Amino acid sequence: MRRLIALLAVVLSAPHLQAQTPARIVSTSPSITETLYALGLGPQVVGVTTFCTFPKDALSKPKVGTFLEPDYERILQLKPTLVLVIKNPVGVTTRLRALGLKADELDMDNNQSVLASIARIGQLTGSEPSARRLAGAIRRDLDAVRSAAARKSRTSVLFLVGRAPGTLQSMVGAGPGTFLDELLRLAGGVNILAASPIQYPKVSLEQILAADPDVIIDMGDYAHATGSDENRRREELALWRAYGRLKAVRTGRVHAVTNSHFVVPGPRMAEAAREFLDFLHPGALPKGKR
Repeated sequence: MRRLIALLAVVLSAPHLQAQTPARIVSTSPSITETLYALGLGPQVVGVTTFCTFPKDALSKPKVGTFLEPDYERILQLKPTLVLVIKNPVGVTTRLRALGLKADELDMDNNQSVLASIARIGQLTGSEPSARRLAGAIRRDLDAVRSAAARKSRTSVLFLVGRAPGTLQSMVGAGPGTFLDELLRLAGGVNILAASPIQYPKVSLEQILAADPDVIIDMGDYAHATGSDENRRREELALWRAYGRLKAVRTGRVHAVTNSHFVVPGPRMAEAAREFLDFLHPGALPKGKR
């Protein structure tokens, strides 16, 4: 029996049977890029999208277009051993596989799918222990926010993911079925767009005035923004001050936010949930749990 156990140990430890970390990984979305870095796989990342800006090291990686319009020629030039693709409507995964590349598609639309994708990336890269630790930490942080919010009354809230630069026009909000709506509800919010038939509906100023939310969280023109974050916040808040009849304006509860963790479902989503809790219920989370 001892000989059999020893033989099994040798066989199972053989290099060809151990999960191998792909030597060259291409990411096609910020969510995937952030997850790879959070798992300690940054050195293996050889290509990212033009929108992958976190962590800073990702900025220096070769660019492969966007998740909807990837540069297939550039991806081939990078000779990846694994391409990770965010779920999309344009058949990117099928196209990559037709080019002879190993590609895997991930869904990161909500909290559970983010956690499942972290586990999947762990399997594909031989980093399951790191993936379990990361997912566990995110779950604990989200549970802490949920528990703190449960002791508070619900607060109506609007989250704007974008609008026309320098104006309260062409606004788009986070509606039902989005990871943002999920985080807002977890943090004790009632999304005024919860009844929308689409995930990211257009929002008019008239709608906002009629709903009169307790809290407004405004990403502004994040995608086109220039200048310092503080200057951008001041400019955005100045736009809202013209509408003093809004409860959120009168009470100083319009929050201009600029950090990408609000729009990238991934390892930093618990950080976004904590900030939502602070916006909706200041001081609800004990300092030691932040």
